[in-house]
Amino acid sequence: MILLASTNPVTGIVDQFGVDWPMLIAQAINFLIVAFVIWKFAFKNILSTVKEREKQIADSLRNADKIKLELEETEKQQQETLQEASLEAKKTISIAQEQAKAFIEEQKEDARKKAEEIITKAKLAMEQERERVLREAREEIASLVVLTTSKVLSKDLSEEEKVRFSAKATEELNMVS
Repeated sequence: MILLASTNPVTGIVDQFGVDWPMLIAQAINFLIVAFVIWKFAFKNILSTVKEREKQIADSLRNADKIKLELEETEKQQQETLQEASLEAKKTISIAQEQAKAFIEEQKEDARKKAEEIITKAKLAMEQERERVLREAREEIASLVVLTTSKVLSKDLSEEEKVRFSAKATEELNMVS
């Protein structure tokens, strides 16, 4: 037997370890049945779950890329909006400054006109006051002339003479001024 084992190694191993062919075939059939049941009920479900998970992951990655693009677009729009708002604010500030300058100039012009008006009114009032004072002074001087004349002449003057002397004094005072 040893001689035979040396010529065919498989036969030698079978003889040495004692392979029972009917048992080996039964175990092989049992293995195939168990493998089929595992394949049918467990492994197939696991594979479908794995495929479903792979699909979910792929969908999630696509959604993440889509969200990333949308976020970038939103950030870009936000930057553009901020730039537009900044430009609009600068324009508004510029317009407000121009309006403020125009308003200040208008107020200055109004104040200048009012000051000129006040000066003109004051000059007019001074002139009127001067005229009034001169008129009163003339009347006073005329009455003094009449009074002085009556004292110089040592007689009471009649109303007609008083009027004539007053008129003459007023006329001469008007020529002087």
